[in-house]
Amino acid sequence: MMLYPAMSKLTSYVPNRYMLVNVVARRARQIADVADETGEHLDDKPVTLAIHEVADGKLDASSMDLTIEEEND
Repeated sequence: MMLYPAMSKLTSYVPNRYMLVNVVARRARQIADVADETGEHLDDKPVTLAIHEVADGKLDASSMDLTIEEEND
């Protein structure tokens, strides 16, 4: 299966695949959390929406806080 948009377009905004996965995953979690809080129905999956945000140039590695947060039990 082909990735759409193409990886070359995505890596023009995020320098490498590892960071791309982190950026997309973090943004997808944010999208899903907001949808849950507001009760909004998403037409596409959060990961798809996040990938398209990267491809549209709305999201790049510098716009995300990629630090790992410790959970307090």
